[in-house]
Amino acid sequence: MINPFERLKRLPWLSLIQVAALVTSFVSVVEFIIALSASKFVPIQSSLRLLYSPPLGIIIPLITAAGVGALSVLILERFFQEVYIQRSSLWALVPCFLLTLLLKSLVPLPSFIIGFSQPEIICLIVGIFWKGRPYWR
Repeated sequence: MINPFERLKRLPWLSLIQVAALVTSFVSVVEFIIALSASKFVPIQSSLRLLYSPPLGIIIPLITAAGVGALSVLILERFFQEVYIQRSSLWALVPCFLLTLLLKSLVPLPSFIIGFSQPEIICLIVGIFWKGRPYWR
């Protein structure tokens, strides 16, 4: 009988967690810079208020979450070329992101690009698999 956990053990978990941590920290830095500049400059504050008010306020976080997922696959392609990207490694990237987003939610930083909510997680998965479409085989 084949051990189903053998495939899980052979996945490149270290590289995937590094990608997720790298993208999450990049997004956190961008969020911090935007929040800091919004508190100092009124035009940026009014632009953010316009972007995050309804109806765009519903769509923008979902689009940015999908963009973060696509960015993670792009970084995985470009900088972690030793990783053989396939469907299982894309699925393994999802719990790595869940872990890093959970850790990010514990830190008191502004969180308006991506958070730890169910719709944003779903859009993150959509972004990962949208950019990783050539690796579905």
